[in-house]
Amino acid sequence: MPKRYVSGETQFYLGRRYVLKVITDAEQTARVKLLRGKLNVTVNQVSSNQKSGNQANQFASERSVKVKALLDKWYQERAEIIFAERLHAVLSKASWVTSMPSFRLMAMKKQWGSCSTKGNLILNPHLVKAPKECIDYVILHELCHIAEHNHSERFWRLLTQVIPNWKAVKSKLDGMAELYLNE
Repeated sequence: MPKRYVSGETQFYLGRRYVLKVITDAEQTARVKLLRGKLNVTVNQVSSNQKSGNQANQFASERSVKVKALLDKWYQERAEIIFAERLHAVLSKASWVTSMPSFRLMAMKKQWGSCSTKGNLILNPHLVKAPKECIDYVILHELCHIAEHNHSERFWRLLTQVIPNWKAVKSKLDGMAELYLNE
């Protein structure tokens, strides 16, 4: 079921489930804040003069669009920070990588990451919803493609060297993918 971006819905961040709390406040700046187990999204009042049910539905729809946009931006910002930290943390395991690879974010429907032939990583910002071990797995998987550009037997051996429990971590990520990617 697609998200409606209303209070009480669940959002994920680093593998934990957070309850969304939407706050409408004309005095506050629009923002997202993680606070005491809740993901608080503050939006400015769109329109306070509802005269009919139709206008109320339009107001709710406009508010949902604003909440989604704020959350998307927050996830992007968090993904940039977290992925840079995790890349730095796991890079030493990938001894064949001689310099810090660059990465960029791109929302993808069917994959968590990819690696160009030049060794540049593309990571799905939705991955920031998964636990750190899953983020590390995806980054290491893509770093293995710098040495092996396909999914050959050598690729899987290399991945097993750097993350011996990769099958369990991949299974965990695959099991939650629908929840992390459900828009």
